Amino acid sequence: MKKIFCLLILIIAISSCSKLNPPEAFGPVPTERQLAWHEMEYYMFVHFTVNTFTDKEWGYGDEKESVFNPAELDCRQWARVARDAGMKGIIITAKHHDGFCLWPSKFTNHSVKNSIWKNGKGDVLQELRSACDEYGLKLGVYLSPWDRNSSFYGTPEYLTYYRSQLRELLADYGDIFEVWFDGANGGDGYYGGAKETRKIDNKTYYDWTNTHKIVRALQPSAVMFSDAGPDIRWVGNENGMGSLTNWCLLKKDEMYPGGDFAKILGEGHEDGKFWVPSEVDVSIRPGWFYHQNQDSLVRSPENLMELYYSSVGRNSNLLLNVPPDRRGLLHENDIKSLLGFRELLKKEFEKDLAKGKAVVSTSFRGRGYGASNVNDGKPETYWTTDKSQTTGDIIVNLTTETEVNRIVLQEYIKLGQRVQEFQVSAFSKGEWIKLIDGTTIGHKIIRKFPVIKASEIKITFSKSKACPLISNIELYRAPGN
Repeated sequence: MKKIFCLLILIIAISSCSKLNPPEAFGPVPTERQLAWHEMEYYMFVHFTVNTFTDKEWGYGDEKESVFNPAELDCRQWARVARDAGMKGIIITAKHHDGFCLWPSKFTNHSVKNSIWKNGKGDVLQELRSACDEYGLKLGVYLSPWDRNSSFYGTPEYLTYYRSQLRELLADYGDIFEVWFDGANGGDGYYGGAKETRKIDNKTYYDWTNTHKIVRALQPSAVMFSDAGPDIRWVGNENGMGSLTNWCLLKKDEMYPGGDFAKILGEGHEDGKFWVPSEVDVSIRPGWFYHQNQDSLVRSPENLMELYYSSVGRNSNLLLNVPPDRRGLLHENDIKSLLGFRELLKKEFEKDLAKGKAVVSTSFRGRGYGASNVNDGKPETYWTTDKSQTTGDIIVNLTTETEVNRIVLQEYIKLGQRVQEFQVSAFSKGEWIKLIDGTTIGHKIIRKFPVIKASEIKITFSKSKACPLISNIELYRAPGN
């Protein structure tokens, strides 16, 4: 009996030793709201206001409210197209620089309540809220900090006005997933009839710290976007181009909305103290608002696919602008391109060649952290090495020589972004052939390479800030070369 008891103690001891504690977080990590945002990946921007009817990009602020009259407005069409295109949400320009409000704001006459649309009884935000709910989409709002209509702009009183409008949007229209603060601030405008140029210090004027508190109080799950966060940052251009090296980290205490930081924002800061990932905003047309003369200039499905690779494929989210026309509908050409892109996307990632295949690694941390975690379809599992080891190889055995030309890599970012350098190689015709040199990974990267027949694919993590944590590896044979 004593021997059996000792044997049980030994088994329990061995079992306990094999149960490893998870790695500790390294550096900044994302909040729950940021993790939810990362998972969205692709959603719609809607630029819509009086500019749609005046054929301008930036309204001066003196537009008559009566010009706004989208007689066939159908937010359900917007949401239906967004859903069918594979998008997960819609962010709307509730107020652009012209100051016109798409909801009946109590704090200005420059809004839909004084338009002829629906005899002043309409509310675009409410209609879009209902449409997003119906089609399973999240709703975001853009509220321009610059207001070329308001007589208050440039004075301390404007902050009260702006924050009052922000509270309306965040309190009256359900759950908001993202609040978008533009970096364009100050210049010439109508300003209640003054018709003058007003400059502000965009570093101090808005008192952003206290403005952000309103969002946190009313919409605690919402992320905030601006050039410098606090939650999501601009990628530094409007061309749809994320950076191949893309840290989700930023020294945001040194930055502010509207500052000259474009060259920094693409890559972020490797030694950043805050988790502030990048968002790629780009339009499906040359302009951000609808212009009839651009109906033939809509991006093709193939071009949208390239944007996908240079945004989502480079550890960024893709915010694609699709502006409604004067009817209040998404134009047929835009819809055709969006749905064409959706079909291309399905074909591009039709079959994951790594799924179900044997995976081995040169080393791993222990039970629960093996290489098989990278293709088990479970985002909460991951491969990692011992605490002191920051390099390692993972090899996916494709069994037979298989054509492959795409790879998807994801880190387990809940514990930080770690990988600094990696390589991808293929075992083909009896030798290892290097396919890719890479730097950062983060939430997700997708890389192309020429079609190769390979029996094994090896990913070498050659440099990492701490032990690498890899949650997902996928391989594809996409159409074309």
